[in-house]
Amino acid sequence: MSDTPLVAVVCGSRSDLPTLRGCFDALDAYAIGWEASVISAHRQPEALRQYVTDAEGRGIKVFIGAAGLAAHLPGVLASLTARPVIGVPLDGGSLAGADALYSVVQMPPGVPVAAVAIGSPGAKNAAHLAARILALSDPEIASRLDRARPEQAALAEVGIDPRVEGR
Repeated sequence: MSDTPLVAVVCGSRSDLPTLRGCFDALDAYAIGWEASVISAHRQPEALRQYVTDAEGRGIKVFIGAAGLAAHLPGVLASLTARPVIGVPLDGGSLAGADALYSVVQMPPGVPVAAVAIGSPGAKNAAHLAARILALSDPEIASRLDRARPEQAALAEVGIDPRVEGR
């Protein structure tokens, strides 16, 4: 595992951390260094600005922002950095994360956020997407990604009931 974190995972509340466990596990599986922080985009905007500046200085290449409800955190991250930002909409509130998903995908031109699925599946895919981004410029990560893909494929269902095929 890289000693230097390349991915910063930021969420707005400690209660979001369990949903992000799959993200952390996937980054570990790729041996990609990461760090996690809890910073509210609404309540601590200056702390978030300082964190992004400091994180870039430490070598962070990709930011993952996880937020629910209005889900401004990924967009604010994207406004503060030119590095890739992946938004994880969290399931919560009366709309079960749909509000967060719409917020993450409806960014204004020039402030892109890559959006993944709502909740835990999205958190896992955020790590896989971060690995693919980093693999573009890191041959070791690219090699680990190439080795992981057949392993992932082996876990998927391969066949279909012969009675259904050809219908």
